[in-house]
Amino acid sequence: SLVLGLGLLFCNLQAQDIRSFSLEAAVEYALANHNNVKTAYVNIEDANKRIREQLGTGLPSITADLNFQRYLEVPRQPLPESFASFGVLFDVLADIVPDPEVLAGFGGSSSDEVSFFRKNNFNAGISMDAMIFDGSFFVGLQAAKAYRDYVDKELMNARRTVRKQVTQAFLPVLLVDENLVILDKNINNLESLLAETRALYREGFVEQLDVDRQELSLANLRTQRQSLQRQKELALRNLKFSMGYPMEDAIAVTGDMEDMPVTASGEDLTGAINFNKRPEIQLIQSGLDLNELNIKNYKSRFLPTVRAFGAYQQQYQGDNSENGFWSPQAYVGVRMSVPVFSGMLKTLAVQRAQLESEKIILQQEEATRSIDLEVNNARIQYANASENLEARKKNLALAERIYQTTKVKYKEGVGSSLEVSQAEQSLY
Repeated sequence: SLVLGLGLLFCNLQAQDIRSFSLEAAVEYALANHNNVKTAYVNIEDANKRIREQLGTGLPSITADLNFQRYLEVPRQPLPESFASFGVLFDVLADIVPDPEVLAGFGGSSSDEVSFFRKNNFNAGISMDAMIFDGSFFVGLQAAKAYRDYVDKELMNARRTVRKQVTQAFLPVLLVDENLVILDKNINNLESLLAETRALYREGFVEQLDVDRQELSLANLRTQRQSLQRQKELALRNLKFSMGYPMEDAIAVTGDMEDMPVTASGEDLTGAINFNKRPEIQLIQSGLDLNELNIKNYKSRFLPTVRAFGAYQQQYQGDNSENGFWSPQAYVGVRMSVPVFSGMLKTLAVQRAQLESEKIILQQEEATRSIDLEVNNARIQYANASENLEARKKNLALAERIYQTTKVKYKEGVGSSLEVSQAEQSLY
């Protein structure tokens, strides 16, 4: 009893690990966990960063600089002959100031050379550069926002594709379950009929051939059931893949074929096709808009750019920290750059971007043709399937009536087992 209890507990734990999904629950799970949808959300976040990055390029940039330099050998410049009087003056200073280190502070010696540098040089400053006008900045900002709209449509397309894939993967599982139910019903019916036939055989009312035929039919049905069970495993694996569900985890589905949306409205079957509702057309249109902005960006490079700049700097020079001096410097200005000639590179870039727009327009036309073909084919398939469904329902009712009548005739001894087998096959 202990072993039986542990076995039941283990089976219960296994059953608890199996998650069951309806169609809508499977779709919602896929929309939250499928990698394509997650990638689309990452692209949206990246687009938001691009907008902020582009805005940042239009803000002023401020830079602080620190620089220290010590000359091991102070550079000197020779004096021209016209500066000979400076050498005489230096000689006079040499007579007055005999200390050579003090004399060196004046940047010279008794030779005809002079130095304009001190051994220690320290610079500290801050500079600023700001955009006043740059056409590519404004176009780039428009492009960043257009790209954000593009990835939004990518998300819509990814969600639509995932929903379609999950629905198409969910349907075969329901079909297999439906077939298993029908097959089990047929097996039960045939088992009952076989038991009755064996009883009749033992009484001598039927032949062994009648029993053999029904045993063969029953064996075929059981083989079909095993094959369907394996098909269900494959269908469940395909469903887990479409949902982004862990392949190693168990899964089950709930619902039946009656829950599937199979009714189309008259507008769906005969109305005009609204191509703009399709996410792939919206994506192509967004791509075309982005390329038009790309053309605009290339053209903006022919415009001048205007920037403002300014700086403040303090410079210290001295042979040591005591006898040096500080020299401040500050300036502001405006710089304008006017493109004159770039070897036709900008013109060729505009022309290539225009060719890219032509390709996108052709792609859009081809996508429209493909959607038109897809929708019209689907309408024909829907009409054929609807007619077949009604015909199958009538045939099913007729086959059930024939099968029941044939069984009655067989039991009463006025029919053959071959007629029963044929009626069985028609009913299955």
